[in-house]
Formats: sequence, C-alpha cells, structure tokens
Amino acid sequence: ALPQVHRLRSVDNLFVVVQEFRDYRFKEAKEDALKDLEDLVKKLPWSDPLKVWELNNSLKKKKTKRKKHNLQSTASKEKLDGDGGQEGTDPRDAAGQEHCAPDAAGAEPAAGQDAAETQGTVARDGEAEGDPPAGSGGGTAASNDEKGDGGAKVLKFRVTCNRAGDKHSFTSNEAARDFGGAVQEHFQWKADMTNFDVEVLSSVSTRRRRPWKNLTVLTRVRRQLPGVRSNHVVWLEGLCDPQPTDIIIDPMCGTGAIPIEGAMEWPGCYHIAGDNNPQAVKRAANNICSLLKKTESKESSASLGIPLDIVQWDICNLPLRTGSVDIIVTDMPFGKRIGSKKKNWDLYPACLMEMGRVCTPGTGRAALLTQDKKCFAKALSRLGHIWRKQQTVWVNVGGLHAAVYLLKRTWESAEEKRSCW
Repeated sequence: ALPQVHRLRSVDNLFVVVQEFRDYRFKEAKEDALKDLEDLVKKLPWSDPLKVWELNNSLKKKKTKRKKHNLQSTASKEKLDGDGGQEGTDPRDAAGQEHCAPDAAGAEPAAGQDAAETQGTVARDGEAEGDPPAGSGGGTAASNDEKGDGGAKVLKFRVTCNRAGDKHSFTSNEAARDFGGAVQEHFQWKADMTNFDVEVLSSVSTRRRRPWKNLTVLTRVRRQLPGVRSNHVVWLEGLCDPQPTDIIIDPMCGTGAIPIEGAMEWPGCYHIAGDNNPQAVKRAANNICSLLKKTESKESSASLGIPLDIVQWDICNLPLRTGSVDIIVTDMPFGKRIGSKKKNWDLYPACLMEMGRVCTPGTGRAALLTQDKKCFAKALSRLGHIWRKQQTVWVNVGGLHAAVYLLKRTWESAEEKRSCW
C-alpha cells in the first residue's frame, strides 16, 4: 500500500504508530515519569514500523535512480546529436527541481497544543555524539554515509515530544531528551536534529475528566512531494469543487504551488498563475518547465503539456475580461514575511474588488487563505454586495492560526477599478 500512498498529493507526512496507550498513567513525580518513558523504549514493538521505514527508503532510492537514469539518457542523446553535452542542458531544470520537490518533513503543530512543544535534541547529558556502532534495530539499513565500527552504516535520528491538555510534570524538551536518550542507547543510532533518517514522535494528551493520559509513539516516514505543502494546496482548491472547463486563477501565485498542483489534479480545467514579483514569476515558470519535462519522460518524447500559464501582473489591475473566471484560489499575504498588516488594509479591499470584477457573477467562487483575519473581515464587509461568505475553515499554517474563506460571487455587477485603493 505504500507506493499508493506516495501517489496521494493530499498527504504530506506518513506516520506509523509504534504503539498507543489509551490510559497511560504517568507518575506524579517528574523524575519517575521520565524514568518510565525511558524504560518504555525497550518494551515497544519497533520491528514493523522500521520495516515500513526501510520500504519507504527503498522506494525513494528507486525514484532517484530513475531520475538519474533519465538525465543520463538525455545527456547522452544530446551528445550524440551534437548539442555539446552540458551546453545543451537547460539550466532551468535544476532550479525547477529545487522548487518543485522540497523536503516535506516539517510537521505543523496541531491547534491547541502547548506553545512550548519543541523538537528536542535526543542525546543524553554527558554522552558524546561521536559515531556509535551500527544499530541493532531490526537490521535496518541507514541512508547516510557515516559508518560504525563494524562497517555498517549508522542511522541518524531525532525525537520530538508533543504535549496537549492539562499541566504536565515534565516539559516537552525533557521528555524528548530522556526518551531520545533511551532510543539512542537501545539502537545505537546517532542524534541529529536536522539531517536525520528517522524521526520518532511521542504524543501525550490528557483524557477529559480523567487523571491519566493518552500516549502514542509514532515514526514519521519522510516524503518528497512535487509542490510546496501540496496537502494544503489540493485541499484548498478542492473546496471550490472544480468542474471540467472551469477557468481557475491564482492572482498571487508566488512560486506556483497552487496552480501547479491544481493543474495536475484537475487537468480538465485551465489554470492561470500570476504575481507582481518578477522573481516569483520566473521561479514559477521554472517549476512548470520542470513539471513538463517530468510528464514528458513518463509518457513519451512528445509532451502534451499541461493546462497552465504563468503571467506577471498587478492584482489590482488584472489583464482579464470582466466575468471570465470561474474560480479564484490564492494564499493572500499574511503581512509578516511579505508586505505588512498596515498595507493589507488597502490591499485586501482592492484585491476583493478586482477579483469580483473578473469572477463570473452568480456562479463564481473563491477560496482565499489568510492569517490577517481582522483585515479580511473588514474588507469583506465593505464588499458584501459582490462577495457572499459561504464558510470559514480554520487552519494551522506553520503554527499560525489562519482561515480559509469560501466566497460565492453575487449577481451584482462589480464596478471596475483600475487602480488600488
């Protein structure tokens, strides 16, 4: 079933449950509770989860080998055709691959978890982080280049502890440290918080009206996906229920994650991506080129292309006909890394006005993601004659409490505005 899971674009991370304790009783004293967590490591059934990790690792290696084989075949063909080897290679390929396949290992904390939840270092106090001997955890092979005394490759790992619910006698860092130290001692793995092969997660949550907790130990299977946070992207666009022949735009596309994933998931629709930043447009174009080459290598030498175009434009003055767009899906600037919340007070109403102009009256819809909820609500109240709010979906984006606003275009005509407010 794992190869099928890899084909799901709405899945960002795969977790394998090692064991779940529904009524786990932590001792009141912090030292005793942490000691129980340490002792638990030797009792957990690690074999099956590590087999899943090993299978997943072999699948990733096969994909890498296929990519290298395709690149070598292309280079050989160009050399035979007299293109000059590397001189005939499109430099955009590497850039496109870089943006299209980021590391999707970073998990977002669930809403309601402690703000102090962290990804703790797993080495015990006083233990050196030198190369330990090869692990004995089910004979699992490692993917890093470091080797132990016996010549076998050594796995790198980290432990993360998440706590939710009532007050605990220990902190997340303390639990990660002690539990991770026991994992290191048990498997003889090497602790590494960034370049790790295996991540172990311990999740502690309080059962309502009971003094004991839920304790779940999981391992995360890391994946490589063709888009940035593609689980959000496919879900976000799916909220608008795209139909064949629909015209879908992302007027603030950034590097193109939403339209690229949308074009792959709904090939019967036509997607247009746009942004005012020339660098973002260039990166999005590189990502599209990379996707085209990927589909070409899968099918045949003649690619049919994908229903997607990229344009540099001004969100307040879109070069589109009035009422020509069926769906608008975009990640609006939060006012943190891009822009500012002060600028959003002018930008948001201008965006909604221009989006209302190009969107089809009566049937057009929009899914707009933002963390600046106060500003968006104010702008929407000023333009209630154009957009009617259907639903608000609360989401957690990298620890930020954000919202997706599902809007329906009314039948009223929108006054054209060719400049921002």
